[in-house]
Amino acid sequence: MAKDLSVVVWAKQGCSYCGDVKNYLEEKEIPYQTIDVTEHDDRRDILEAKYGVRHVPVVEIGQGNKFEAVTEVGIEYLEAALNRQ
Repeated sequence: MAKDLSVVVWAKQGCSYCGDVKNYLEEKEIPYQTIDVTEHDDRRDILEAKYGVRHVPVVEIGQGNKFEAVTEVGIEYLEAALNRQ
């Protein structure tokens, strides 16, 4: 996995799946930024425009101008995407 990897977690307060994603990244010592969509429908609008979903978590992973989004719920999807980097 590249050291200059950028990881962004779109999440909301009280979301157990979002917490699972953040815990996983912390355990693997992968730095990430969070975009909180709690009470921010405009941020959900962005997710819908970019990926066709309004749910969270969505994890954006990339470097340079190449990135991918994990929109499926489950750590196995996140792991697979990280392994492709």
